[in-house]
Amino acid sequence: MVLKQLSLINYKNFKTADFGFDEKINCFVGSNGIGKTNALDAIYQLAFGKSYFNPIASQNIRHGEEFYVVDGVFEKHGKEEKIVCSLKKNQKRVIKRNGKIYDRLSDHIGLIPLVIISPADRDLIIEGSETRRKFMDGVIAQSNKSYLHNLLNYNKVLSQRNSLLKYFALNNTFDPATLEVYNEQLNEYGSMIYEERKKFLDIFIPIFRKRYVSISGKDEQIGLDYESQLHESSLLALLQLNLGKDRAVQYTSQGIHKDDLNFSIAGHPIKKFGSQGQQKSLLIALKLAQFDFLRDLAGDTPILLLDDIFDKLDENRVGQIVQLVDDQHFGQIFISDTHPERTEKVVKATHQTYKMINLESDL
Repeated sequence: MVLKQLSLINYKNFKTADFGFDEKINCFVGSNGIGKTNALDAIYQLAFGKSYFNPIASQNIRHGEEFYVVDGVFEKHGKEEKIVCSLKKNQKRVIKRNGKIYDRLSDHIGLIPLVIISPADRDLIIEGSETRRKFMDGVIAQSNKSYLHNLLNYNKVLSQRNSLLKYFALNNTFDPATLEVYNEQLNEYGSMIYEERKKFLDIFIPIFRKRYVSISGKDEQIGLDYESQLHESSLLALLQLNLGKDRAVQYTSQGIHKDDLNFSIAGHPIKKFGSQGQQKSLLIALKLAQFDFLRDLAGDTPILLLDDIFDKLDENRVGQIVQLVDDQHFGQIFISDTHPERTEKVVKATHQTYKMINLESDL
């Protein structure tokens, strides 16, 4: 997968911008606030139909404007793919593939395999379980269409069941038959999602551990464990067993929407006991394992975005990343950095073709 061209209109701080790219390494350089991360986010937008950094779509429109357009030309297996993402204020996002609008945005996911490594990834360690579930779901959904549809259906039914529980409490009533319909639907979708998550992690965890050793240079006891209420019981049984609690709190307390990933070092939570270096190594290993997983399943090399990577890592880890970039298994890579000389020195060492894009001179 290669991105050949990118055009932006009113996207974040860009009024208009047009970029052509090298097939291997592309570096967005310039001072802070110039738009380096925004350029990477625009590429992410083409793959997922949304921003990596700001989930409120309307806030990605340039201040004072009414719409944005992100336009990309890709080459996939020798065939050109033109993807356009656009948004007008107070309207729904639109994604077009070769001029045709998708009926469902979810149908686009997986067409453009892509992995981003960013300082914002630290949220995977410090934030709540929802952030880690989104990571897991995002990786699986890029290679499994039915998984994404099951997840969307599960969340829809979950919302309906929660609304029903609130209705019962507000109106001092109870309808077990209607609730049972939702229980059965949640069990159906939730069980399939649970099994897919287990299968994914059986493959993913060994890849992750191998990547961690290669990045940290240490064979430390790094742990990644899947936590789920469904390990011990079926979802249907859990919903029935916790009916009283759910009615009291007015939401569904059991299910795959409570799943989590636990990161540990030597058996202890890495959030509390891991050094900054260990945490950074874990996050990069996690994302590069995602890269490996997608490449092996999709049969296509994902695009790799490295956001502000050199400012956030020590010299040793930068060296590790450079060696990985030089690996023949990597395809097209986009890097953002504030120091053009430092970046060019690093990419030259890879012996790959590259392009430097100085946003201060280009805008």
